Amino acid sequence: MKKVCLITTGGTIASRAASVGGDVIAGDSGTRLRESLNDPLDGIDLVVDDFCSVGSFAIDLALAFALTARIRAHLADNRCTGVVVAQGTDTMEESAYLADLLVPGDNPIVFTGAQRNAGMPDTDGPRNLADAIRLAASSAARGLGAVICFEGEIHAARDATKTHTSRTDTFRSGEHGKLGEVDDGTVIVQRRPVGRRVFDPAALETEVELIKLVMGSTDRYLRFAAASGTRAFVLEAFGIGNTPPVVTAAVADVVASGIPVIVTSRCPQGRVRPVYGNGGGKDLERAGAIFAGDLNGPKARIAAAVLLGQGLAGDDLRRAIQSLAP
Repeated sequence: MKKVCLITTGGTIASRAASVGGDVIAGDSGTRLRESLNDPLDGIDLVVDDFCSVGSFAIDLALAFALTARIRAHLADNRCTGVVVAQGTDTMEESAYLADLLVPGDNPIVFTGAQRNAGMPDTDGPRNLADAIRLAASSAARGLGAVICFEGEIHAARDATKTHTSRTDTFRSGEHGKLGEVDDGTVIVQRRPVGRRVFDPAALETEVELIKLVMGSTDRYLRFAAASGTRAFVLEAFGIGNTPPVVTAAVADVVASGIPVIVTSRCPQGRVRPVYGNGGGKDLERAGAIFAGDLNGPKARIAAAVLLGQGLAGDDLRRAIQSLAP
């Protein structure tokens, strides 16, 4: 019999409204989630670990870091085939990518949740949970790294992002595509990620800010945050990696002060690289900014938190970022 550990954190999958139209609040235990399953899970010994019970919008980097430690602790038991994490969808992609970067080994790490709360008659939680458990118990999932299993699809943590506020098929992997699917309990893997790297989980830098640029963005927030203790910035820049000239000038000052600036795109697909002058990406490169390939803003922030926690800086940090997003 295969042993799978279910780590619960709250989220919509464990939430209900106390009254019609009332607040939806996380409160269902892991045991109640297990009891909601229609799948008998034959051949799987499911062990429940109630880690926390919050909406994922309340999860911060420190709590996500503690969650990765809990995942590692369960996988240290050689009887544990894999781990399922039930979490809210708002920040699931970030927790999953953090686990992908910090939890070694080939055992499956599967994140899942729901878009419709547990009190709704058409909740998607039980079927997502059953699929995730089947995936975590499957030998086909070994070596995939952390994944998100949702609406029957399997997505690499590095690539997946939430794309719709309420639809049950919210997770997509953009131009990379899904890894496979769970079809009526059968796990089908159609592609495997390449180039995964795992880092020492000794520490995490939590003071990393993400700034999304818009037409006419000023340098005020960047300079204020730099003076207020921020240890690194991720900029969701325009297009292929450009910022307004006033922001580009501020980036030069911020990098000169020893604070790294990482550039991503606010576009949902494609990668950044330095092309334009007159305050654009070429000038960002000259200022010392780091271009983060096709990582989106939230994923680049997770990567920065991990790499700064390793003590990386300067060219070492640049090379590490580029190794994650060639």
